[in-house]
Amino acid sequence: MATKTAAGTTVEFSGAVEVLGPVTLVRLPDDASAALPSRGQVAVHGSFAGRELATVVEPDGRRGHWLRVQDTLASAAGVEEGDPVEVTLVVAEEWPEPEVPDDLAAALGSAPQAIREVWEDITPMARWEWVRWVGATKNADTRAKRVRVSLDKMDHGKRRPCCFDLSSCTDPDVMRSGKLPEPS
Repeated sequence: MATKTAAGTTVEFSGAVEVLGPVTLVRLPDDASAALPSRGQVAVHGSFAGRELATVVEPDGRRGHWLRVQDTLASAAGVEEGDPVEVTLVVAEEWPEPEVPDDLAAALGSAPQAIREVWEDITPMARWEWVRWVGATKNADTRAKRVRVSLDKMDHGKRRPCCFDLSSCTDPDVMRSGKLPEPS
């Protein structure tokens, strides 16, 4: 069931807990995902198995979404792989701040003031995009290059990374060619 008004959109669904490599997740059913205002990331709050959550749901690269389930949340909810779970997501009015990875944070911290000012001036949603773009690779050299390019782009006034599909799955722990693998 969904009420679509962008911020405040409420999506309720039942899903199954999955584990892909080091990541615990729940895939949103097609109708729940379609009710969200974007095919990319969406900031939400709500409940997972009766426990509060505030997070960003991720795109799966197939016009759908998935919800990362932190170990602390899975433990508090008493769920494990294969368990059914009830989820309520409400699209948030404001985006939470992303967890900035150490390499990007260090580069920003030592960057010229003008670059740090761009970082502080952009929206949390834009900061999520930079973090996603930098983190969308397991290759250390590519990642280091993306950190350098991020600073260079911000130094030239760019407020968002370009040239990557915001609706693709960018988590290197689970993605395969920009897509969340199909359930096995």
